Amino acid sequence: MDDEYAKLIRRVNQPRVVIDNNACEDATVIQVDSVNKHGILLEVVQVLTDMNLTIRKAYIASDGGWFMDVFNVVDNDGNKIRDKEIIDYIQRRIETSAGFVSSRRGSVGVMPSEEHTSIELAGTDRPGLLSEVCAVLADLRCNVVNAEIWTHNTRAAAVVHVTDDSTGCAITDLKRLLMIKDLLCNVLKGNDDLKTAKTMLSAPGVMHRERRLHQIMFADRDYERVERTGVRAVEERSSRPQVNLLNIEKDYTVITMRAKDRPKLLFDIICTLTDMQYVVFHGMVNTTRMDANQEFYIRHVDGLPISSEAERVRVIQCLEAAIERRASEGLELELCTEDRLGLLSDITRIFRENSLCIKRALISTKGDRPECAAGET
Repeated sequence: MDDEYAKLIRRVNQPRVVIDNNACEDATVIQVDSVNKHGILLEVVQVLTDMNLTIRKAYIASDGGWFMDVFNVVDNDGNKIRDKEIIDYIQRRIETSAGFVSSRRGSVGVMPSEEHTSIELAGTDRPGLLSEVCAVLADLRCNVVNAEIWTHNTRAAAVVHVTDDSTGCAITDLKRLLMIKDLLCNVLKGNDDLKTAKTMLSAPGVMHRERRLHQIMFADRDYERVERTGVRAVEERSSRPQVNLLNIEKDYTVITMRAKDRPKLLFDIICTLTDMQYVVFHGMVNTTRMDANQEFYIRHVDGLPISSEAERVRVIQCLEAAIERRASEGLELELCTEDRLGLLSDITRIFRENSLCIKRALISTKGDRPECAAGET
């Protein structure tokens, strides 16, 4: 009954989105007012990042059952959003997203689809791993239509969407699906994987891929570090993001962070806090040319602040990992060519044969042309 009443309240109080190009000299200001619910901040930030908007400043506040966000955003070129159609589209997306009452606490944006089969992978990172995965898929007549691969702290995770090469649709044969799962799991295990490799064939659907990658990495405990000693340990600690936690009056835990600014940084942080079941009550984000400074007042969904040293250390480690997963010091290489079965296997084999490690990769297809972006070190 309470859940139905909450849904009614949200329907009556639809989100209000105001987009203003006059309030700030060098950015478009987006203000969102809505009924508060767990995950709403992530949903709004996700819309902005999916639109490739850069968040320069943000102010977050929630008062009881109400929620207000203010974002200063620019496009990829650092300019205000001037196109009326784009402004209207952003407004519709935020209103739809913020007004949606999700029944899935672990996912955002799940929609039915029979166009592809989604494969989720997790295992120990090693040179040539992506090449081996692509070779297995090519041998099994699976065409990769899009994929994203992350590596961090010796772990690797991927979300890969494939189709049956003969039909161009999702793979439905159960025996074939089990064979794909078993062979990929063998590849991920390698010869000395101390952690369990995981391969999951998810139900037909489209899940927000980047959030899912964070969840896979988190479940694989990539945030756990092997502490080193000596000069290398000092270098590693100095290069990490600065994350500090402090409990204050009124039962809040205050998180302050400083890290090198980059696209989607706020999304990665809010995604991690949300999936760890923390609620942001107040927050501020301010970026400079190089750095991003963020401050959040949080509680657990049970209403309590962080209460133990073990929990404090874990939150710091998880936020550091969330910031680092998408960062790469490698060379970025972009490829665009005509698609064919086995193309990715051939490309990744060349990387492996030339002793190049793929640290992150983004793969997509448009019509019969795949687009790949890969970072190597």
